Amino acid sequence: MLDPTSSDDVFVVHGGAPLRGTVRLSGAKNSALKLMAAAILCDGELRLSEIPAIADVPVMVDVLRGLGLEVDLDLDAGTCVIDASEEPDWHAPADAVSRIRASLSVLGPLVGRTRRARLALPGGDKIGARAIDMHLRGLEAMGATVWQRDDEVEVHADELHGALLTLDFPSVGATENLLLAAVLADGETVIENAAREPEIQDLCRMLVAMGAVMDGIGSPTLSIEGVDRLAPTEWVTCPDRIEAGTYAMAAALTGGDVVIERVRSTDLTLPLIKLRAAGVVVEEGADSLRVKGGDLDAVDVVTLPYPGFPTDLQPQLMVLLSQAEGTSRCTENVFESRFSFVDELRRMGADIEIDGHHALIRGPSQLHGATLTGLDVRAGAAGTLAGLVATGTTIIRDVHHVDRGYAAWVPRLQELGADVQRVPASELGPVPGPGDA
Repeated sequence: MLDPTSSDDVFVVHGGAPLRGTVRLSGAKNSALKLMAAAILCDGELRLSEIPAIADVPVMVDVLRGLGLEVDLDLDAGTCVIDASEEPDWHAPADAVSRIRASLSVLGPLVGRTRRARLALPGGDKIGARAIDMHLRGLEAMGATVWQRDDEVEVHADELHGALLTLDFPSVGATENLLLAAVLADGETVIENAAREPEIQDLCRMLVAMGAVMDGIGSPTLSIEGVDRLAPTEWVTCPDRIEAGTYAMAAALTGGDVVIERVRSTDLTLPLIKLRAAGVVVEEGADSLRVKGGDLDAVDVVTLPYPGFPTDLQPQLMVLLSQAEGTSRCTENVFESRFSFVDELRRMGADIEIDGHHALIRGPSQLHGATLTGLDVRAGAAGTLAGLVATGTTIIRDVHHVDRGYAAWVPRLQELGADVQRVPASELGPVPGPGDA
């Protein structure tokens, strides 16, 4: 069930039920995988908790074990203990690396600790070009030599030294890899135009707890003074703000009333502003949100790197805006293929017009059940949300994508009152293709 590359399961969704109840957030996908990669730098055991039970985590375990690290993963308990006492191998296992994009985050720590790395170019969601040029240019500026072939990259550094690195744009992956290389480099590294996502801040704070020296965490300029070693530590993964936003939109979309626990509302400042502007009632507690839906109003949104509106919430928001009164405008500035899911929504009856990286959403539209393809993690979740308000039956295919980003997605929705099932496609008989629904 947690295999990110194959599954013949489908989600079967019947709409009409408002979501009510309480859901507790998992640890953040985009933090947990990078914390695990950072274990490569640890001179001993790294003990992580609040690890989400998602499909990418066992694959990252395979990557780390392939590098020679000892890993004890307990997804039921949400814990992962990684022992990197022995210096890891520098050649990452191609079969595991190629399965998830997050595996690229082992590049920086491998170069930092062993001064060399070889890994296949990774896989992941097909949502647009995500070249690694900035990662490699930064490592070269720190003294490394890079060889890049069609399907793999190799990096050697006789000496790894600090450098002034200015990113073309605030790339999450490049920021992570370069800071992970810099913590054990000689001298000071300054990363300008660094990404500021809460998950990067989580990674930085864990590294500091391990003995790293850095300044500017959460700002566009991050400075790292290299140290000789990083010590063992224990760390609690930060809550998943994208999961929080998804459940908030599901509650608002269905006219429900949902309490989301273990949430940091400061990580969701702009999404919460947009939800309130759309007429959603959001009550903030110390570490919780209560979201109550009702009549929805049109809003405009532009996706941008943090602290802007996250691209990972754009497909879910598109579903919500299809039910809002008036015309909304959504501009996608992060991934050029993020609008691929719009065709699926339009077949369900959504009135959405695409013009380049802009979308006009006219609502409210009555959505009708259809067979959809979960093109990526967020599109699969958005398709489920669309099914929750559609008439008839909605079937979501390729649900292994959703497994990569949402722990216990169907059971949690069921606990909130959703009429959704996960079943093998073979139990339904022939599943119609998207064009047949």
